[in-house]
Amino acid sequence: MTITVTGASGHLGHRVIKALLKLTIDDNIRAGVHNPEKLAAFQKLGVQAVQLDYFNNASMDLAFNGTDVLVYIPSKTYNVLKRVAELESVLTAAKKAAVSQIIFVSFFADQETNPFTMSPFYGYAPRRLAGFGIPYAVVKNSLFADPLVPYLPELIERQALIYPVDDQKLAFITQTDSAEAIAQLAVKPELRGHGETYLLSQEEAFDMPTLGALMTDVTGHPIGYQPVSTKAFADIYRSEGDGDELSSMYRAGEMGLMAATSKDFQKLTGHAPETMAAFLKRSYQPEN
Repeated sequence: MTITVTGASGHLGHRVIKALLKLTIDDNIRAGVHNPEKLAAFQKLGVQAVQLDYFNNASMDLAFNGTDVLVYIPSKTYNVLKRVAELESVLTAAKKAAVSQIIFVSFFADQETNPFTMSPFYGYAPRRLAGFGIPYAVVKNSLFADPLVPYLPELIERQALIYPVDDQKLAFITQTDSAEAIAQLAVKPELRGHGETYLLSQEEAFDMPTLGALMTDVTGHPIGYQPVSTKAFADIYRSEGDGDELSSMYRAGEMGLMAATSKDFQKLTGHAPETMAAFLKRSYQPEN
């Protein structure tokens, strides 16, 4: 069996490769890597490593050849049309290579009323897969908890979370847990291939005062909740290149669309996901 993971050099993709190494032999794993300079790192792990450009037919032909399970992790872009074109390119190459099954790694902001910039893509992709003719399963991640850790120094300085979500809750999952669940799905044929959808989340979603109190306990610094408007949030982070996009995501949170949780992680892995408290305590390193 060959499991090909796209986006393998990204934060999530790399973790999926490492999780797969715990579940199957390295000869079964193929890492699709966009940057050829990163191929050597995967070859040292013992897995197959190939250059993969979503818009280069030859590279996809090589990467997908002989693939039984394709774990498709979309590239990180806020251009909806480019992301849709990427999906179409992947599907065309997968069909040409006679890929047996696809695991599409998605995001839970796919509701019809969701204003998040990328929501149209996450709504389109499973509908496209449903009629494409290759057996598939969809894994929907909730918000990744990992970016909260490097954000903590700023929150300590502000003494408050500022997400514009009012009194609504947000659901999270760690990238390591997401990767473990995806890897388990890839090696368990009985759990995929019939249009299944799995929502990966921690068992509890958090309103912002509760999340701030948890961060206070972990850091020893007071972190409350002082929400700004979605416009103000976009203005604050626009210089980082994604202020408007993040603002649209938290607008969805304010509408109560980013709070869903499930037991799917436990169904896939056999154990509960890491709690937010345990993750923050394990990950936070105070600055000297």
